[in-house]
Amino acid sequence: MDKADKRIVLDLETKRTFDEVGGREHLDQLEVTVVGVFDYGTEEYIIFEEREIGKLQNLLINASLIIGFNHISFDMPVLQPYLSLDVKTLPLFDIMVDFQQRVGHRISLDSIAQATLGVGKTGHGLDAIRYYREGKMKELKEYCLNDVKVTKEVFDFGIANGKISYMSKFGNQKKDLVVDWKGYKNTKKLTSTQPPAPAQYKLF
Repeated sequence: MDKADKRIVLDLETKRTFDEVGGREHLDQLEVTVVGVFDYGTEEYIIFEEREIGKLQNLLINASLIIGFNHISFDMPVLQPYLSLDVKTLPLFDIMVDFQQRVGHRISLDSIAQATLGVGKTGHGLDAIRYYREGKMKELKEYCLNDVKVTKEVFDFGIANGKISYMSKFGNQKKDLVVDWKGYKNTKKLTSTQPPAPAQYKLF
């Protein structure tokens, strides 16, 4: 445990799909069900329900780095209506954005996790929405925290090994990608990564 380590890993789930709010231009209308976080300082996984997002804001303000997968273009805009701060001012590191800048196309977390760690996501984004609508909060929280865990372990692997792996879209072959993430081991404030152009496909 290193209480000086202010990095966190974040992932959230939503109440609605893109179709239900009229497309990706309306991320602020998706609404949050739960937000999962891994806190490097306490080495704890934490889950916040929608009514508890005020507590999450304190973590965001104090974070030296907020790690996620597609959180610049998705999670942060979804979270923005709940916060009194501008998410664009937060120190963000987006694994998918870094991958896209290096390889030239987007990829799923599951593709990277399966190739890098030998494990993947436990379901699909629609499963999380279904859990919420059926009142299955335990399953919803477990689903969200599993995504947090997978994202954290991919990030940690990249720092430790200087590479991650992924399944190529062409021929479904496993490929390695050299990454330079060692600078993210420290806890100083970092400049937020600039988001890429909006995706042209739906996540759900």
